[in-house]
Amino acid sequence: MTKDFHFSTAPEPHRGRTREIMSRHPEVKKLMVKTPATFLVILGLVGGMVGGGWLLRDAPWWMVLLAAYLGGAFANHALFVMIHECSHHLLFKKRWMNLSAAILANMPHILPSAISFVRYHIKHHSFQGVHELDGDLPDHWEAKLINNSTIGKALWLLVFPIFQAIRVARLREIKPVDAWIVANWVAQIAFNVAIWVFIGPKAFVFMLLSFFFSVGLHPLGARWIQEHYLTLDENQETYSYYGPLNAVAFNVGYHNEHHDFPSVPWNKLPELKKDASEYYDSLKYHTSWTKLFLRFLFDRNISLYDRIVRQERNKVALTDESRPDAELALQGK
Repeated sequence: MTKDFHFSTAPEPHRGRTREIMSRHPEVKKLMVKTPATFLVILGLVGGMVGGGWLLRDAPWWMVLLAAYLGGAFANHALFVMIHECSHHLLFKKRWMNLSAAILANMPHILPSAISFVRYHIKHHSFQGVHELDGDLPDHWEAKLINNSTIGKALWLLVFPIFQAIRVARLREIKPVDAWIVANWVAQIAFNVAIWVFIGPKAFVFMLLSFFFSVGLHPLGARWIQEHYLTLDENQETYSYYGPLNAVAFNVGYHNEHHDFPSVPWNKLPELKKDASEYYDSLKYHTSWTKLFLRFLFDRNISLYDRIVRQERNKVALTDESRPDAELALQGK
């Protein structure tokens, strides 16, 4: 097992592949569309979580826990995917409408993280593997602390959002607070108070547990391992997941496709894979989040160090919005 990250002098793999695919398959431009109907999905999921909390308001605590793990986690994970869609402005043309939708999708998560995620996620695309700008990479102390122990990795997944929040401290080039961050916090606090006062503490705890399970100690948490951990090939930096849970996770498993074409919404990603199959069929991929979840926990050859890190920024500006596909489409290339 390695005791350090895998360092690379090569550029991240996606922008080059985007250019190649755009050249060979100009038809993929038609997939770069806005999907305002996705907002209805957000409304349904938020309503479902509030309704679930109402039904559990007088339930025993064991039922609250079970409902969060078996049901709420899936809804909250789907809402995380909706925030992800909003971060790439894939619902509406206007930025403020996407950010407002992200704040709404964030509400059943209890913790106000949508706008921060939007900001740091875009930098993850623009500067994949650059440690001081890519918040998806673990901290050095984090990887050393967790190491390769089963208990350590289980605890890491259990409180994964906390580790993500701590990583922000190293991303010093990114402005941490603005008016949208404040709006996210104000809206979230108002929602949390309303849930506690008008429905009750069990509804609040149901939503909070659902959030932690949705991104942590749950088969859904394997998504974070699937995307960029070197679990299948130390030379392949990004992996897709082609399995049944994409049906309830809104195709978030199509991760290579998404990094290559961040302007393609969730419902068009399978079509992108089909159109450019010669590029994606040759890449290694996962078919089971559950299998990967268990392997990550119990395989001592896998640790948090299994990530590619680079120093080269390839002249990408700090203000980059990570839309290389849309930029090429505008250039007519």
